[in-house]
Amino acid sequence: MQTYNSFAEELEQKLLVSKLPGLSSQLKMAPVTRLSELSSYSNNDTRKSAVLILFYPKNDQTHLVLIKRATDNTVHSDQISFPGGKYEKTDSSLINTALREANEEIGIISESVHIIGSLTKLHIPPSNFDVYPFVGVLYDTPLFSMNYEVQKILEVDIETILAPSTCTYKTIKHRTGKNFNVPCYYIQGEVVWGATAMIISELLEVIK
Repeated sequence: MQTYNSFAEELEQKLLVSKLPGLSSQLKMAPVTRLSELSSYSNNDTRKSAVLILFYPKNDQTHLVLIKRATDNTVHSDQISFPGGKYEKTDSSLINTALREANEEIGIISESVHIIGSLTKLHIPPSNFDVYPFVGVLYDTPLFSMNYEVQKILEVDIETILAPSTCTYKTIKHRTGKNFNVPCYYIQGEVVWGATAMIISELLEVIK
């Protein structure tokens, strides 16, 4: 079994020297609704946001963290995502946005995170955000604390993410009220679909 430190070092090297798989990899996990929305995508008046893909060691295994967002009236209510949010004028960079949001949402100390690279920017049509995914690592097991934006934390070991059986199709109720069968990752009883699944798809291609 690969140690956590060797995993982190290898992933950093891949992100530094390899060409990112990009949109073609993300689209493998795009729901049919997203494909139609992206076809009419314009770069005008989009908002910026950033998410943190955070790896850390736990029980001698490599883990990453996902969150289930709180139930509210927002577009992404109840959905599984990476910690993150919109860029604020007080943020010095989009990396700072990702770190600040991870601190606010799950209590991660920004200074403890080593950013090792980034993935391809992804547009989310329903909220009109361009999302910038940053990959970070911790060298100790974190203690999480949720704020009001988070109803659940999912600590996912890397073997679960990589298992072929984790990638499947599930029926979800779209914001239009219609049911759609979507490609997703089924993790700890939760359906990880949409933008988060598309980001994971590119991440796994880099790892593999």
